[in-house]
Amino acid sequence: MSDSRTRILDAAEELFAETGYEATSTARIAEVAAVPKGLVFHYFPQKLDVLITLVDERTAIEDPDDPPAADPDPAGALRRLAARLPLRASPRMRRILFREADTHRSVRERLGTLNRELVRLARRALESTLPGTRGDTARLEIAATTFATVLLYQEHLHQLTGDRIDPDAVADLLTQALT
Repeated sequence: MSDSRTRILDAAEELFAETGYEATSTARIAEVAAVPKGLVFHYFPQKLDVLITLVDERTAIEDPDDPPAADPDPAGALRRLAARLPLRASPRMRRILFREADTHRSVRERLGTLNRELVRLARRALESTLPGTRGDTARLEIAATTFATVLLYQEHLHQLTGDRIDPDAVADLLTQALT
């Protein structure tokens, strides 16, 4: 990926998180990225393409092809999942997702996809570390959904209330409830 393209996406992430998509002009993105405005349109024909690319590329979750190795520590498996989640490292991307999901279908769809991916990965991590729970589909689904919710919504909650939820503490709590 070119340095200019990356700078454009970095600037868009900063500005969309700060002021929102609608309030951010392509001229402002170019200015913050320190590139000519025409270069923004070279990489992204429309401003909406900047938003879609930003959300798609910066919310990808690493999903190893191999199933997780057996691990005696289910909370550790959930913590490792949380560490792979790029949204944990980018509160700005979470702000963008939640702010723009109301007005942009592609962002709303990506948020739904992220939620489903996280539930699947959390369920897989729990199944691999707690083999005795494989038949307990309902409890695993609730635990996986709860963990995914905490990972996705923690920054949103912090913006609304000022409170933070520690995903590591939630991992400990959920796995204690399953064992």
